[in-house]
Amino acid sequence: MNSCSTILWLTGWSIDDDVFNPLRDQLRSRLPEWRHSVAHYYDAKTPEQMHVIAKVAAHACRQASDGPLLIAGWSLGGLLALRLAGELGAEGLVLLGSTARFIRPRGETDLGWPDAYLRQMSSALKHDRAAVEWNFHKNLFTPRELERGIHEMLPAAGRWPNQALLAGLELLRHEDCRPLLPGIACPVLVVHGQDDIVCPFGAAKELHKSLPRASLLAVEDGGHAPFLGRETEVADAIRSWWYER
Repeated sequence: MNSCSTILWLTGWSIDDDVFNPLRDQLRSRLPEWRHSVAHYYDAKTPEQMHVIAKVAAHACRQASDGPLLIAGWSLGGLLALRLAGELGAEGLVLLGSTARFIRPRGETDLGWPDAYLRQMSSALKHDRAAVEWNFHKNLFTPRELERGIHEMLPAAGRWPNQALLAGLELLRHEDCRPLLPGIACPVLVVHGQDDIVCPFGAAKELHKSLPRASLLAVEDGGHAPFLGRETEVADAIRSWWYER
């Protein structure tokens, strides 16, 4: 068994894991002793299967190394990361554009989306998948990010089968990690765009307040993918946070 740190990467809804490649490249130059692993839940047919796939990947990371396990989750992947930390434990979490509960009442639009939006997406997926993905991907970025062409860094759509897209929407609708937050004792770095309209910045402040050992990196003019186009800054922040935790 090798003694080294491992990062388990958990991607967001409908997005291929390759979205992390530029950030991983930056981390490899700063933290060369870390190995990187991925949970491929693209083919899951239910939210429960997504949880199982993520859990099996975390167990595999533990078996492959006796060093620390860091779980990095983006959006939907952040919910899975919180669940893993609450159930299995981890030595650290990096939550990118994440939330503890995606669906919120209409009076809490500063924290999340009403359930009706995701129900509409689920219904529309059955008729025009391309339009649903296009509309969602458009919401990932601020106008300034679009001007900078950051959206062109997204991997091509279409990797996730329809069943996995529907399962992911169901997970986003029903997963609630808020009860777990006080018991997650590991250090957590919350990286969140201040202008995120998918997981509003209020969700990041809630995580920062509720997790016992959380640090918050607020990304100015950042949308829902706060690491894209900012890989150098985010990698430096992760390295500093890890060694100062």
